Amino acid sequence: MAGDDDDAVTTADLAEARHRLAERAWGAAYDGLRAAEAAGPLGPVDRESLALAAFLTGHESEAETAREQAHDDYLAVGDPEGAARVAFWLALALVLRGEEARGAGWFGRAKRVLDEAGRQDSVWHGYLLVPRAMALLFGGRPSDALPVHEEALAVAAEHADADLRLLALHGHGQALIAVGDVEAGLAELDEVLSGLAADRVSPQVVGLLYCAAIETCRDRFDLRRGREWTDALSRWCAEQPDLVPYRGQCLVHRAEILQVHGSWPDAAAEAQRACDRLHQPVGQVAEGMALYQRGELHRLRGEHARAETCYRQASQCGHDPQPGLALLRLEQGDAAAALAALRRALDEAPEFRGRTRLLPAYVETALAAGDVETARGAAAELTEAAASRDAAWLTATALHATAAVLLAAGDARASLPSLRRAWSAWQDIGAPYDAARARVLLATACRALGDEDTAEMELDAARWVFEELGAAPDLARVATLSRRGAARPAPGGLTLREVQVIRLVATGATNRAIAGELFLSEKTVARHVANIFTKLGVTSRSAATAYAYENHLV
Repeated sequence: MAGDDDDAVTTADLAEARHRLAERAWGAAYDGLRAAEAAGPLGPVDRESLALAAFLTGHESEAETAREQAHDDYLAVGDPEGAARVAFWLALALVLRGEEARGAGWFGRAKRVLDEAGRQDSVWHGYLLVPRAMALLFGGRPSDALPVHEEALAVAAEHADADLRLLALHGHGQALIAVGDVEAGLAELDEVLSGLAADRVSPQVVGLLYCAAIETCRDRFDLRRGREWTDALSRWCAEQPDLVPYRGQCLVHRAEILQVHGSWPDAAAEAQRACDRLHQPVGQVAEGMALYQRGELHRLRGEHARAETCYRQASQCGHDPQPGLALLRLEQGDAAAALAALRRALDEAPEFRGRTRLLPAYVETALAAGDVETARGAAAELTEAAASRDAAWLTATALHATAAVLLAAGDARASLPSLRRAWSAWQDIGAPYDAARARVLLATACRALGDEDTAEMELDAARWVFEELGAAPDLARVATLSRRGAARPAPGGLTLREVQVIRLVATGATNRAIAGELFLSEKTVARHVANIFTKLGVTSRSAATAYAYENHLV
């Protein structure tokens, strides 16, 4: 009788665990499947489910063991398709973790199982084309990768397999970008994004492709797409709070975007959460990214000791602490050390993204060291990079650097057009810190031309932004430049964020649209709108809009 009771408990546990799995409640599914396994051996399907739940909740070694066992179990019951499927996902997880040799071995095992079973028409042969094509792409042969991805797409269409289609389409889009057909490649990545919302796409594919697409945006400095895709990944993760593999990296990217858009407290919170998520196992490169991001926020606020600690910890995780550490040295008055560090980093960064993320700091540091010619060369390289990519951030950065060089060379009049365009570009991006720094340069140029009133107004505007952000070093610089007292507050006592909100209200944007534009929740936007109404003494969006125009906020 006891055995019958055990069987009943096991059956109930399994039924509940399977239900939780279908609901994508990964933590509960993992716990239930482990409980069922403790009561009796699992079949290959349930063991594969345990592996998936373990992987998605961050139990990587347990997921690996379960997949190895499920592979053997499928073979034992004569199911080569199941064995190949488990081998593929195990191989992919190993490769993404950096264990390429073991991953290649499991990819090979998946192929051998299918070949020995005579399953040449299996969809898993199509899946195995994807890592082959990606190896060609990352090996510098994107034109050779294209037909392999196209073959995989054909297999996906033949079998109506959504996961394979999206994996292959994403790889194909990346290959198109690599061969220079950027518009077509990005269009395919956009198509992938729209397809990830489908219920029939497996979670391991969704998370993988979101992260890969966001990384492509970072490489291309495409803030708009990166912001949109990061927001989509954040929503997807929020719907499945037990998820671990994708949340940490997602939080890092979100922190970067929040920082650019002036939400520094939120960016700091996201970076801290990323560090917490990625702390185990120790020394992950993604943890280094999160630590670097924390260092950047500390540096911008003038918290030098904390910034240095974060940069050093990031380096220990394998993430290069430049250009942040060099800019910290510049803040500390050691321009020579900063310039030497950036020169070394540039020598070791031949690829496009590596150089372009270093060049703005190189321009700034070279000018601080009095080396105008070095700064001029770096600004010219940035301008060339911006011309090769349709990326607003690169355009704004190149304009800013060019103007700074002209100003340092004594040609204030020639710097003004580039500075105005840089400021406008930063405003369009929604990057208040960078826009304020452009206004400081505008003030310097206007003062050099004898226009003191305009110089002080530009400094007042910049100081207000720096005060709102808590950018202590920049505030100190403005204080040394300004010949007036404290900056004039915004009309109505509005904060920087409230000014951003009222400007969008004045365009007719809804709370949902404003939330998307400013990377906030609708609830937060509604609170800002209510605060604006209270401060201005108005009761409608039309009245707030009229106030914004009357007081030159738009």
